[in-house]
Amino acid sequence: MSVAGRSVVGMGARIDLTLDAGDVAVLAAFWKTALGYEDEPPPAPFATRDEWLASFGIDPEDSANDGAWLCDPDGVGPRLSILRVPEPKTAKNRLHMDIRVPGGPAAVEAEAARLVAAGARRLWQDDDHCTLGDPEGNEFCVAPVRVFT
Repeated sequence: MSVAGRSVVGMGARIDLTLDAGDVAVLAAFWKTALGYEDEPPPAPFATRDEWLASFGIDPEDSANDGAWLCDPDGVGPRLSILRVPEPKTAKNRLHMDIRVPGGPAAVEAEAARLVAAGARRLWQDDDHCTLGDPEGNEFCVAPVRVFT
């Protein structure tokens, strides 16, 4: 589709989110717990991620903790890719996730407490939402579901 001479992606477009990580396994375990995600199966026709990596000439043994690919088991949320990078996080995120929970402040607090127990760190809180950092300091918020009428 095109609008004013520009190509426009339709409403069926999907996004993936990618996180840089120092320790892919730790971050993947945290986000699976936080979002209820699971390991994404390898793309067809590969039976394993190792086979997929080998198709690019990458030795799976040399890249064991280089990446993780997570997906929403219900197919609703975006895919999450976690990729190892050599440098640490040094500044505030310019983009962050909001984990929305049904209910009010008590529900937000319960979810924040669950995520802290899973490895997050509290950064800031007000009456409405809580800002946390994942195990590598990537900021995200826990907030109530917003209903727009």
